[in-house]
Amino acid sequence: MEKRLILRGLLAGAVGGLLAFLFARVFAEPLVQQAVDYEEGRDAAQHAIDAAAGQAAEAHGAEVFSRAVQANVGIGVAVVFFGMAMGALFAVAYAICLGRTGRVRARSLALLVAGGGFLGFYLVPFLKYPANPPAIGHEETIQLRSSLYLVMVGASVLILILSVWLGRRLQARFGTWNATLIAGGVFVVAIGVVMFVLPSYGELAANQQYHSATETPGPLTNAAGTIVFPGFPADLLFGFRLYSIGAQLILWAAIGLVFGPLAERLLEPRAARVPEPVSVSG
Repeated sequence: MEKRLILRGLLAGAVGGLLAFLFARVFAEPLVQQAVDYEEGRDAAQHAIDAAAGQAAEAHGAEVFSRAVQANVGIGVAVVFFGMAMGALFAVAYAICLGRTGRVRARSLALLVAGGGFLGFYLVPFLKYPANPPAIGHEETIQLRSSLYLVMVGASVLILILSVWLGRRLQARFGTWNATLIAGGVFVVAIGVVMFVLPSYGELAANQQYHSATETPGPLTNAAGTIVFPGFPADLLFGFRLYSIGAQLILWAAIGLVFGPLAERLLEPRAARVPEPVSVSG
């Protein structure tokens, strides 16, 4: 049974990944290109400043794959495989929840688990460490930023699981509504503590030289203090983050909506779902 559920999760994840890629390709990819153009323009301005100061320009390695390949095949394959991985994890969580959620139907349970996946794996970590386009973030902090994000994801998922468990334990004493509110409050407080303890990207030691609370590039100035290149556009950053949330929402919604009917056919055979006609004898 578990293997068949995981196979259905992989299929649902692949569909969700494909839909998320199509959304991102249409809406987010143009913003990525704008961010790349900004980065190239800023690098050129920095090289001009360095040359005027008699400093050697920093050399950048050539790209292994072109932007066209990255924007289509590269990101497409990556998002589909990511969706399949999330679909497999979703199926495992779904199998664990079976029989432990009362009389929740297969489709409803799929939507609930998908909602929890979107919340725990993406939305809550996003609030602390939001997605950033190219040109934001320093090379020196890539490894540390990745580690901090994974810690945030792990804490989010763990606290979400414990909160659900707490709500189930309190249900008999306080009722479903009050138990849900208590568990939700515990989740918010615990996540708030984790977010407070973890540093922001701007607080990392490698960023102290930039005298900024964020890694978002500010205006570039020359030795005289004159702005020679603007800071990263706020509208571009907002749009990218908004579409990132949209792509993840599509991914998890598709996983829940596709997996639900597949699981229902497996777990609730048609004979059990459709009541037999009642014969009325005259």
